[in-house]
Amino acid sequence: MKTSSSNRHQEFARLMTEYLEKQDVNQRFHLEGPGTNSLAAWFLGPKAENQTLFSDLILKGIDANCKDRIGYFPNDPPYVTPERKDEEYYQSVDKLETEYQKLLDNLKGSVPFSSYRYQAHMNWDLTIPGMLGYFAAMLYNQNNVALEASPVTSQLEALVGDDLCKMLGFSIPQNVNSGIISSQKSSVEIRPWGHITCDGSVANLEAMWAARNLKYYPLSVVAALRNEKILEPAKNMTVPLNDGSRAQLIKLDTWTLLNLNIDVILNLTTRMENEYGISSQDITNALDPYLLQSMGFASFSREFVSGFLEPVVMGCSTKHYSWPKNAAVLGIGKDNFINISIDMNARMDVKHLRTELDRCLERRQPVIMVVVVLGSTEESAVDPLSEVLSTREEYRKAGLEFVVHVDAAWGGYFASLLRKPENNIARKTNNNNLQDTPVLQLSEYVTEQYKALPAADSITIDPHKAGYIPYPAGGLCYRNSCMRNLVAFLAPEVYHSDSLDASMGIYGIEGSKPGAAAAGVYLSHRIIRPDQSGYGQILGKALFNSKRFYAAIVTMAEPDDPFIVVPVQQIPAEKQGKSQKEIEQQLEYIRENIANKENDDLVNDPEAMSLLKELGSDQIIITYAFNFKNKDGKLNTDPVLVNNFNKAIFKKLSLSADPDQTQKTPLIITTSEFDPEAYGENFVRNFMARLGVNHDSLLTMNFISSTTMSPWLTATRDGNFIPTLIKDFREAILTTVSDFTEQ
Repeated sequence: MKTSSSNRHQEFARLMTEYLEKQDVNQRFHLEGPGTNSLAAWFLGPKAENQTLFSDLILKGIDANCKDRIGYFPNDPPYVTPERKDEEYYQSVDKLETEYQKLLDNLKGSVPFSSYRYQAHMNWDLTIPGMLGYFAAMLYNQNNVALEASPVTSQLEALVGDDLCKMLGFSIPQNVNSGIISSQKSSVEIRPWGHITCDGSVANLEAMWAARNLKYYPLSVVAALRNEKILEPAKNMTVPLNDGSRAQLIKLDTWTLLNLNIDVILNLTTRMENEYGISSQDITNALDPYLLQSMGFASFSREFVSGFLEPVVMGCSTKHYSWPKNAAVLGIGKDNFINISIDMNARMDVKHLRTELDRCLERRQPVIMVVVVLGSTEESAVDPLSEVLSTREEYRKAGLEFVVHVDAAWGGYFASLLRKPENNIARKTNNNNLQDTPVLQLSEYVTEQYKALPAADSITIDPHKAGYIPYPAGGLCYRNSCMRNLVAFLAPEVYHSDSLDASMGIYGIEGSKPGAAAAGVYLSHRIIRPDQSGYGQILGKALFNSKRFYAAIVTMAEPDDPFIVVPVQQIPAEKQGKSQKEIEQQLEYIRENIANKENDDLVNDPEAMSLLKELGSDQIIITYAFNFKNKDGKLNTDPVLVNNFNKAIFKKLSLSADPDQTQKTPLIITTSEFDPEAYGENFVRNFMARLGVNHDSLLTMNFISSTTMSPWLTATRDGNFIPTLIKDFREAILTTVSDFTEQ
């Protein structure tokens, strides 16, 4: 669809495309080659150790912006002259300084994300280059809605989009400049494309929107071919079917059209142009009246899919809360988001997925999308993407097609652990006798799922989560860049990829968005590459620390303590169904050989390291709950009291609106709950049984969650800091037990 300024925007985009294609873009900006290696230089530090460095670089950004203002037509007159600095001026300055100081004073009550003591949500310190890039670009206030408002940061967003795609495993053609798809190509080359959104919820919404439009797009094309004379040359075009045969497009029945191969659909209008000589503008004009985007769901359904059931989206029950909201926004309906149950590891149960797909196949009910979670926000669980993709191949042959979307908003950056550096600078050997944190690799199961990412159709990834970038910086990557055109509202040369990628505002949900976000991601990626040399280091060390924190949590309770701790992620002996004696023996081994050791000692113990790798979650969030013992030493069996007990612990170890409380909270954790409707009865009953409470009456159960994003928690100046956290944790728990047993 076109806006009133369509021609102006398209002409600007055309001119900019020609300009950039003539330039060596890499001379100005690029994300190729090595970054740097020092974690110590990447963050401000828990005690602001890099304050001087950061302050100097921030001042450089201000100075550069001021010089640009002065240098732009230097003979233009100033406004703020000495004569204007009168009494009112200085009164305003005084007011500004006073209110600014008040703000600074009150900001002291903010969450201390950078502290070792913060072990709660998916937040930690921000990278120095991420903050510098954001700050420097913020001074220019570029709006990445259109090139004319952001000629610099739109280009950065295009580069970042490609870099995210490469990190996730998508292949970028070598003969194409980053961020640009040449308008001179004779055929469409399937290449990925990514861009920055404000957050993962918006990225998820865009992905569902594109998948919904894709599902119904062939029906629009067929209607236009039948009714629009301008498309007459393409009326007899054929398409490949899932069984390997070909058929004339306009003779296919509705169900077959609803289940054409994704890439076949995305290539339809390009074929009209290239094979049948129809101009892109004619194709746009002919298709527009028949599109779901134009007609709306009610009219489109009456006209083209009468008699078919409403479409559905499927996803794991541990999905982010944005998914049912997005289904409601898009007219699909939240009740048509089908929850797929999880196993005891909080991962998608593919058997249940097959059951739901079989039901849709039998009822001839369209499936728009299956959502696979790579890092659930509460358990850090990684769904079996590889198995879901192989399952789709089976159902394709049976005539059921659907988009596979990966919600890796949290987990996407862990793909950096798989990416080998490009011409990386070798790390120097540690000659200072400083304790280090080793980089831990993902488990074999999790690695298998990340290797399957390139076969997914779209992926949500948030730099402002595991990319340690300032908000707002979400992201969405498409395997096939043509998919973005299904949600384009400026008609960039119909639905094929021969326009300038840097025109970011054409695509997706958002209009105005800060170019500063793209600049922050760009500079962080330039210094900290999204491979094993950069983000792989950060997250590999955080993974090691998370497993060490898990080891300390599960061994926190001594045999005579008046409480027990039950992790959602079971220790290996418990997973394997070993006896209680063997479970206790393994816990004792973890206590003696992992929890209380320094890193250097642990790394030199192959047996302990082997067990460490099996502990904790798929990534770096662990979940657990406590139960208390009554005065007679017997475990409490009331699930309501367990919930209240965990709530009370959370209250002691969380923040309130009191600006001074951060100084009083020695460990910061967070809490959530297992709702049987979302997690399934089996999962919740199993957890209740492990807590030792009555599970005949099913309840929503509270739990505590900890995210360990710090890469140096176990390698501070004074060594492993986890024992300090556990000491404070125990004190809070024991105090809470007293409150409950004295009632």
